[in-house]
Amino acid sequence: MKVADGAREVEGIQCIIRKVDDAQLEDVIEADGIIIGSPTYYGCMSDKIKALLDRSVKIHGELEDKVGAAFISSGGTATGAETTILSILKAFLIHGMIIKGDHEGQHYGLAVVGAPDREEGKLCRRFGTRVAELVTRISGKTES
Repeated sequence: MKVADGAREVEGIQCIIRKVDDAQLEDVIEADGIIIGSPTYYGCMSDKIKALLDRSVKIHGELEDKVGAAFISSGGTATGAETTILSILKAFLIHGMIIKGDHEGQHYGLAVVGAPDREEGKLCRRFGTRVAELVTRISGKTES
């Protein structure tokens, strides 16, 4: 929710949250930007998110030039955060999406341990805002 709150701070952004069980490929096609969050399972995304991304082969080519980003939560430090994020970003890159990184820190995407505390909450909102700002620049739309 905090990532979405940050995205909504950008003028013109319409941020819709979908649980992976409710997400449809049409939702992904319609979006100008996609941020996927996952728990870390043995250094990989959850099986439900993997299944959604596996189904996305049906829409291959329809996500090109959309903005993509990923965030995760894990049970501790050095528990597969970066590999989990990269597992999501690899799918985005195969679709031809534009990936939002961060030169200041957490370069690949956002990773937190457990539920975000106050400081991590600020990082979550900042992450959502930065991705949403890129969406508006790339899409040229005032609403995404």
